[in-house]
Order: sequence, then structure tokens, then C-alpha cells
Amino acid sequence: MVNFYGSSKQFQVLIPMRSHQRGFTLIELLVFIAIVAVLGAVIFVTLDPLSRFRDARDSRRSADVNAILSAIRTSQVEGDGSSALLVSGLTADDVYMIGTASAGCDDQNAACDTVVTSDASCVDLSDLASAGYLQSIPVSPEGSVDWSPNATGYTLSRSDVGTITVRACESENTSEISASR
Repeated sequence: MVNFYGSSKQFQVLIPMRSHQRGFTLIELLVFIAIVAVLGAVIFVTLDPLSRFRDARDSRRSADVNAILSAIRTSQVEGDGSSALLVSGLTADDVYMIGTASAGCDDQNAACDTVVTSDASCVDLSDLASAGYLQSIPVSPEGSVDWSPNATGYTLSRSDVGTITVRACESENTSEISASR
């Protein structure tokens, strides 16, 4: 009760009390968002997702190269004949693009680590798939070139002594992807 200036009347004055609200201020929220953004950027740069995608494509290419080479060798050992004759008929030390095309096989030489010998240097290994040695002829994952069954992005060569080498045209994080037997 308050008595104003000697008045005989007494008034009850209600002074509003500040309530304690729970929550965050705008500054606190902005600081939190900034910290989360900085941490996110640091983690993103550390993980380097682009490099991980390149590594994954190179791993796929390596697996495909080994699968093609194993299928050729298995076909030769089992005496299937068609792919064995095809590979043995290749000119020694020439590099052939694996695919169904009959021309334009060297069109993507700029993207290949090992260049295809000539425009007509194509080899069709689809008999390996039809004979069951491969589910299908692998096509290189998309890198700088969109590969297709016509030009798969994999090359084949045979040496004078009969060593067969299968290579991936593109390699993104390694020097060259190849396998020989």
C-alpha cells in the first residue's frame, strides 16, 4: 500500500515484475549458426567428396579390367574358341578399343591413357557375354567421356609372346589402370 503526498487515501499500485522467459536471443542463435556452418565447411573440405567419387570410379574400372581379362583367359582355357581366335588374330602390340563399333575407335584418344592404334582398331568381345563368361561387356563409368557399348572405354592389346593386356582409357586418381596375363 502506498500513501501519496499526505493523502488519506491509500492506493495499491501494481508494479509489473519482469518475468523470466526461457529461450535464446537473436545473437546467441546467430553465433550457433555460424559455428555449425564453420564446422560443416571444415568437415566437407576434409572429406573431399569429389576425390572419393573419382576413387570409386577408378575402383570400378579396375574391377572391370580384371573381369574382362579373366573372361578372356577362362574362354581360352575352356576352349570356347571364338574369343580365343579373335584375340589371337589381333595384330601384336596394337591397341584396340573394346566395343561393338567397327570404325571411330580412336575418336576418344584424347581421354585415353594409352591411345588406340587406328580408326578401325576395334574388337568386339560380346561373344564373352553370350557364352556366359561375363554378364555383359562392362562400360567404363562416366568421367570426362560418356562411354557406350560402341566404345566401352577399355582397350585390349596382345604382345608378340601372347600376353594380353586390358586397360581402362581413363584413370582419374591413379596413373594407369591395367591388368596383363
